[in-house]
Amino acid sequence: MRLVQVAQRAEDLDRATDFYTVLLDSEPTARFPDAGLVFFDLDGTRLLLEAGAPAALLYLHVENVHETLERLDGLVDVVTAPHVIFSHDDDTLGPAGHEEWHAFVRDSEGNLVGLVSFQRP
Repeated sequence: MRLVQVAQRAEDLDRATDFYTVLLDSEPTARFPDAGLVFFDLDGTRLLLEAGAPAALLYLHVENVHETLERLDGLVDVVTAPHVIFSHDDDTLGPAGHEEWHAFVRDSEGNLVGLVSFQRP
């Protein structure tokens, strides 16, 4: 079994689309403006932006939390600054020999989004 789709609340679809285009560094894969839907591809899992969706807590893998926050400067409120939450001795929950970094931001619609990267110490 695999996750197919995650829906995220987007009160202003254009604003949310612009935000996620910058965050994900990619354009939407599909837009259905009459239905109020925008889709992004997250490595085979669809991210659906929709006004009627509830807020979800997304944890998105990024190459480097610090660089991602620099790219998003002025577009997000940083709720929790980058910090190490775990050091992986084995590959049970992440790559062995890496630190897991998290930061939390508010997207353009007020949803909390976790940014996650794995870095060698």
